[in-house]
Amino acid sequence: MKERQVDIVIIGSGSAGLNAMAQARQAGRSFVLINGGMEGTTCARIGCMPSKVMIHIAEEYYRRTHFGQYGIDGHDGLSLDLTEAMKHVQELRDGFVQGVVSRSTARMADDVFIQDYARLLEPTLVEAGGQRFRARAVVVATGSTPILPAPWRQFGKRVITTDEVFELEDLPASMVIIGMGTIGLELGQSLSRMGVAISGFDQVERIAGITDPEVNRCAIELMRREFPIHLGATATLSDADGKLRVRAGEQEVVVDQVLSCIGRVPMVEGLGLEVLGLPLDARGVPPFDPHTMQVGDLPVFLAGDVTGDRQVLHEATDEGKIAGYNAAHVDQAPQRFHRKTAFYVNFCDPNIVAVGDRFDQIDSGRSEIAEVSFATVGRARAMGAARGVLRLYADRASGRVLGSEMIAPRGEHLAHLLAWAIEQRMTVGDMLRMPFYHPVIEGALKAALSQLHAKVDARNPGPITELVLAAG
Repeated sequence: MKERQVDIVIIGSGSAGLNAMAQARQAGRSFVLINGGMEGTTCARIGCMPSKVMIHIAEEYYRRTHFGQYGIDGHDGLSLDLTEAMKHVQELRDGFVQGVVSRSTARMADDVFIQDYARLLEPTLVEAGGQRFRARAVVVATGSTPILPAPWRQFGKRVITTDEVFELEDLPASMVIIGMGTIGLELGQSLSRMGVAISGFDQVERIAGITDPEVNRCAIELMRREFPIHLGATATLSDADGKLRVRAGEQEVVVDQVLSCIGRVPMVEGLGLEVLGLPLDARGVPPFDPHTMQVGDLPVFLAGDVTGDRQVLHEATDEGKIAGYNAAHVDQAPQRFHRKTAFYVNFCDPNIVAVGDRFDQIDSGRSEIAEVSFATVGRARAMGAARGVLRLYADRASGRVLGSEMIAPRGEHLAHLLAWAIEQRMTVGDMLRMPFYHPVIEGALKAALSQLHAKVDARNPGPITELVLAAG
């Protein structure tokens, strides 16, 4: 088979692959983009966007449960048409996907965009679509796939993953969600609020990946008010006259359907990464440098969810840019890029957030911790959302803000403020000098900073000492 010469082969047309392609174009390099399976990013098709539509529907419907205390009558008569709700989710989902495709691959020539699964024959020789491509560099951005244990496959459509949940035209009366990470919690709370009888299971004693014990305790307490959550035992499935019996420890429930949310793994099956000649980890991924995205010293780069590392869209976007830049300049030493402050947002109500260093990453002997309950935050009380806790970490000697974990109303906004501050290496004093309005949810952050300001050694001047009053 004849080999076609190109500068870069990009495998995968998700967020990472598309951003790698943009770098190739900007550098004037020839490339082919190869994609197996459906077009459209994980975020648009089965992840961030359709889940947020479902969350919004659920939150709007759930608001009726608060109307009585506000003196709003008629809320008992409200109902939710599940078929119409899921149709709305799918219509917006399809629009998100079409938007991605129309801006990226829809107008690409057939010899540049190859719709097929790729396989590496050598580190820089790729086969796809009945063709072979010899490249100067290869970017692997094949994404991830949900885990579904082999014994569960025998139950057919009674066990689904997040790849199928947004395809449902109607919702079952009852469902178990196995895996109380971010996706499991978001969908569990939403489906419960939409009227599905939900039970959640996880084999570990924490939820949403929280490492701070106080935040975890609070999150479990709040989420259990929404639906039963059983932790600390592995779940098993068995048939129950057409339904499914789920057992974990002493807990047992019979439901119509099970949603598996036990994680995602890199999509590398059949890709041929073994030809790279490097050891592959348990997930089938070779070693790579997260600052260059280079695999070993080969002209091969990973990007996005396939790394199994930071599996969120903004990180996939950055990794695609890094991998694409270095692939486009493969004749030079790879450029090492600074990675932005990591942060994660779970869009449950309240939001569950982690920013910067996690609780299990800070040095307890050198750090200080502040804690603020949202029960004391005036704006949260006015909103009827006085639930949750904020924990903020700072270095004792320098006063630099290190990170935070929280379960908080509108925590997504607090997450951004903190991520920006940590990225700028701001101290507690630096942040306290910033303006804070009143009353706002950000008042909780100001209270936590004030606590830390009294504990850290490097007490930069606070805002009071910097005020200059004009003579009256």
